[in-house]
Amino acid sequence: KGAAEGEEFAKRGGGKPVEIKKSRISYEKKKRLYGYAFIALWIVGTLYMFIIPLITSIHYSLSNTTPVSADRWQEYEGMTGPGIYCEWNNFKNYYDIFNADQDYVPNLMESISAMPMDTFMILVFSLFIALLLNQKFKARGLVRAIFFIPVLVATGPVLSVINGDMASQGVGDASQFSSLFEVDMVDSFMEFMGFANISQSMADQLGTIASDLFNLIWRCGIQTIIFLSALQQIPTAAKEAAQMEGATGWEFFWKITFPTISPMILANLIYTVIDNFIDAANPVMDQIMAKATSWQYGVSTSMAWTYFAIVGVALGIISAIVSKFVFYQVD
Repeated sequence: KGAAEGEEFAKRGGGKPVEIKKSRISYEKKKRLYGYAFIALWIVGTLYMFIIPLITSIHYSLSNTTPVSADRWQEYEGMTGPGIYCEWNNFKNYYDIFNADQDYVPNLMESISAMPMDTFMILVFSLFIALLLNQKFKARGLVRAIFFIPVLVATGPVLSVINGDMASQGVGDASQFSSLFEVDMVDSFMEFMGFANISQSMADQLGTIASDLFNLIWRCGIQTIIFLSALQQIPTAAKEAAQMEGATGWEFFWKITFPTISPMILANLIYTVIDNFIDAANPVMDQIMAKATSWQYGVSTSMAWTYFAIVGVALGIISAIVSKFVFYQVD
């Protein structure tokens, strides 16, 4: 059609025929190009901030690392400036952390042994809180917001301040902070009431329980939200049918609620296991960070990769076992 219009224009004295060329890029290819352009920044960020550091950490874990200052980098072969000099050590770091290091294996065993009970307590408590928040009562929105606070502010520095570790955040005088940020308020209260002198052991036990309960509530925020969203997906018709059949609340929970939210139980289980393993209070993570801050990058990265492999194996075993009991609804 374009060629015919060009010839007609030339016949009327308008000059040579003009051929209108069609675009060589199809619409589907344009859509793909738009998609690539949209994720281009993500690809660059992933490559620069994840893939390259990942390869570098593997390189560090297999090498003897030496920090090189700006006035000494000419002494090292292959160095073009200040940085980290790496010398291949044939997996010596991995051998040393299990045979020469006296703390890594005990810390690893402590972390693994504490994980099952911590995970079980967090899942049970978060499910219990989600069941309560799913009920209809006055000020339900306010109560939900209170339980959502840990998700918003439970970062490392904030949690350290709340737990009373002011010095780690550069605060010299902790007395200027309110007792609201203390987890030993039970001890202080019993001492104020004069009960601490009567039974110091009871005060210590109550203080420990209060501290553990506070930390438990603080670590259940995301799990509670996930469980709450899963509970809200239970069809109303299922509840009505169960009531008509005379099912008790206990029967409804085990035969309707639990199977329905079982996929979210698996998701929360995986999330909680990972969260426990990478917790700042975890002894293995604490040792890895201590080695890294003391410039022992080869040892710290070998510890981190070993720990990553153990966590991956644990997650694989847990997922394989628990997934057999998960009810997947097929539409």
